[in-house]
Amino acid sequence: MRAEPVFAAAAEEDGVALIDLRPSRGKWKFLDPVGAGLWRKVVSGTPREHAVEEMVAYWAQRGADPDRVRTDMQALADQLHAEGLFTSAPHPPTTLVTEVRYIDNVARPRPAQRAAGYVGLGTALVLLRCLPVRLVVRAACLAGRLPGRAASPEEADAVCTAVRRAVWWWPGRAACLEESLAAYLAAALTGRRVAWVLGARFAPQGAHAWIATTGAVHGQEAADRVWPYRAALTVEPSN
Repeated sequence: MRAEPVFAAAAEEDGVALIDLRPSRGKWKFLDPVGAGLWRKVVSGTPREHAVEEMVAYWAQRGADPDRVRTDMQALADQLHAEGLFTSAPHPPTTLVTEVRYIDNVARPRPAQRAAGYVGLGTALVLLRCLPVRLVVRAACLAGRLPGRAASPEEADAVCTAVRRAVWWWPGRAACLEESLAAYLAAALTGRRVAWVLGARFAPQGAHAWIATTGAVHGQEAADRVWPYRAALTVEPSN
């Protein structure tokens, strides 16, 4: 994974979702297909002024008011430039998700997995409350160097269940970011490798975090069966 500040989850038909790791908790920004077109041009190397004029010419040919398009595109270009969002690591390729595995359909975790769930949750909570998210990502990369082998789907399910049981005892809030990081760490502690993914979806718009094995995502809520999310940043084991 490159040390870039901005990562993108992209869908040609829906737009682009950008995650900026520079704010302490990270920040998502969603661009519709028109705004995404401008963003792609600038990120690919087209000067901002030229990109704006190319967008004006494109939409003028389709009957739009060129002055209105120019005003809107220039305002968006200035905003994205001011926020430093015209820099991005290449977004991960769309991974074929053949299965979404829900938290209500998994087996009971073993004692070692239950213990790792508590340790993983505690560590994730400390990291996310004490460090900026960009440093949490670095810490996750370090955890990915622990020895182990690729987790089976059942093993990934089990660590998700172990973390969820640990969350039951936690008096505070643990959202998908905390739970997914905890599951990633719990898997590493038990010698299993999974990927930790930050991503977004476009309809409805929303950011999400999850763990994944080859072709499958794990630990999803039974009440939230809207997929696909697009990956923006993937932390994978390097051992």
